[in-house]
This record gives sequence, structure tokens and C-alpha cells, in this order.
Amino acid sequence: MSAALKRTPLYDAHVNAQARLVDFGGWEMPLHYGSQIEEHHAVRQACGMFDVSHMRSIDLSGSQSLDFLRYLLANDVQKLKEPGRALYSCMLNPQGGIIDDLIVYYFAPNQWRLVVNAACAQGDLAWMRRVAHAKAFDVSINPRQDLAMIALQGPQALEQLARVRAGWAQAIEPAKPFTAVTFEQTVVARTGYTGEDGVEIMLPAQDSVLLWDELRALGVQPCGLGARDTLRLEAGMNLYGQDMDALTTPDQAGLSWTVSLADESRDFVGRQAIESFAASGQMMGLLLQDKGVMRAHMVVQTAAGEGEITSGTMSPTLGVSVAMARLPEAVSIGQQVHVIIRGKSVPAKVCRLPFVRRGKAVVHAS
Repeated sequence: MSAALKRTPLYDAHVNAQARLVDFGGWEMPLHYGSQIEEHHAVRQACGMFDVSHMRSIDLSGSQSLDFLRYLLANDVQKLKEPGRALYSCMLNPQGGIIDDLIVYYFAPNQWRLVVNAACAQGDLAWMRRVAHAKAFDVSINPRQDLAMIALQGPQALEQLARVRAGWAQAIEPAKPFTAVTFEQTVVARTGYTGEDGVEIMLPAQDSVLLWDELRALGVQPCGLGARDTLRLEAGMNLYGQDMDALTTPDQAGLSWTVSLADESRDFVGRQAIESFAASGQMMGLLLQDKGVMRAHMVVQTAAGEGEITSGTMSPTLGVSVAMARLPEAVSIGQQVHVIIRGKSVPAKVCRLPFVRRGKAVVHAS
């Protein structure tokens, strides 16, 4: 393993648990701790925890923080009225392509936090500073490299959290999704990337090992990138760099709901391109009707032309292969298409996303 790879504060815990470590966006991260399938089912049926400290928290402050974020992001942070509320958004380039997808937290009029993808973090920071400088916004952009992040996910997540941090669990339990509660330097948020209930905990790096070890002692299953990918795919959640990138618009990624055009007076980076862009593909789900496993970049043949799979896997919850695919605009729910797998044409049914929510199948193919 290259010495140049970055390591999270929980690296030693992963080594001690005999995790298989891989290069993920320049970080040495656990792929699994033995059985990816068992980790997946633990999250769907009980509780699992993920080290997501490679995700970068970026704090914003300054008198024009709100104005800056309203210009920087496609979604409108002015929707956030109460401290602790959060919003999912894309950050676009002038052509309407997705630079990154992220969550923004509102703590106070001059205090915000963005959580961005690991592989995009350096580019995101450079872009934010460039935009702030170009428009002379009074805003301070501060990457929080002193923080770690643990995602506790599954139907028993809050129950397990209460056993080690009762105050945190009591405060966050009644909170709505995309709401955070702050405890000194720790932020506990009702967010996740699995389609299950749970929290994401941003806390000082030096405190993360103790929390991880305490949860592990309770029997909480540590989970790696493999389970994280199958869980998010079943939940119909995009992966940056695979389902979307700087050449993909929110509409093409099934994320048009994250673009706020309600305030006609609000200019934001990419707005002009988004408003004039002609649709050229839609994100839909595929359910394979025969044996095989769908994978990214496989060709999808439809009566309206070819499409392409962006993410595909064997669904541990459903027991069949599922995929997210960019298909021609004329394709509709319930239609049969064909996926080219190893030179063979295999039938698949077009369905809505997600495939699974809160541990239950919600596939709609009619």
C-alpha cells in the first residue's frame, strides 16, 4: 500500500479488525472486515457503523456567508430557517455540470458547514475560494482537518447510540431528517447514505477512536466501502464520479429536485446553463429479469435508443441484480429493455428509484 495514501484517525482500529484496506480517493479505507454481505444485512436489519472521516467538513463564516452560498449552490440555502437544519445540493460549474454533491448545515447567520466528497475536496476548496474571490464575498472558508466522522446506520442506530451517548441520542431522536444537534465540538446529524435511519457524527479526531471502540464493544458491526456501495445503490443514491461528474447536469443525474429556480432574482453558478439546457437522458432503475450482474458502463438497449448503466450490483436485500442507468427520455417505468452482459442480451425491467427503503423492497416496475 502506498505510503502517500491518507489515513483517518480510525486507521489502527481498521487494521486491528483485520479489514481489507484499499485506495479510495487517495485514502486508505476499509473495503470490508470479512463479509461484505453480512455488513450490508447488519445495516438493513440492525445497525452498522462506517468510518467516513475521509469526507471533508468545510466551515464557512463571515457577514456574506448566506449570499455566497446562495450564489455557489444550485439549491437555495435560504430555505434553512432554523439552526441545525441541513440541505442537500449540487455545486455546479458555469456549464451546469456537477462539480460535487454535498450537504450544507446552517448553524447561525454567519456560521455554516459543508460536507463534501473526499476525492473532490481539494478541487471543491479551490473552486469555492475562486468564486469567493471573483465576487469579493466577505466569507472565510476553513477546512476542518481536525474532525473525524462516523456514520451509525440502521433501524437500531439510535438505540445503540443511546447506550454510549445517552444525551446525544435523546436530543437527536425527535429531530427530523436533515437536522443536526451540536454538543460543543461535536455535531450529530440525522443524515446518512444507506436508505436507513441513523446518524452521522462529526467529532474531534481525538474523540473518534473511543466512540468507535465503545460501539464495537456493544457488537455494532463495522462496515466498509463495499457495503456502503450496495446500500446506497439499493437506496437509489448517486455516487460522485460514477453516476455523475462535471459533464453531468442535475437533470441527467435524477437530481433536478435539488435545483431551486423559485427565486427568479437569485443568480447562481450554472443557472443560465441549466435553464437553457435541452434534456438528454434520465436516471432510472433497472431490475434484471434473468441471471447475471449489471455493472457500470454496460450498454442498455431500448426501443428509443441506447442507454448506459452508471452503477450496478447484485442486491443483497432483493437477491437480484439492480442498476441505476441513464436512459433515453422516451423510456418509461415498466418497459422491458435489454442489457448487454458479456456479449449477451439480458432482459431487464425499468423501475423507479429507490429499490429499498428502511429495509423493505419498494421496487415499482409498473
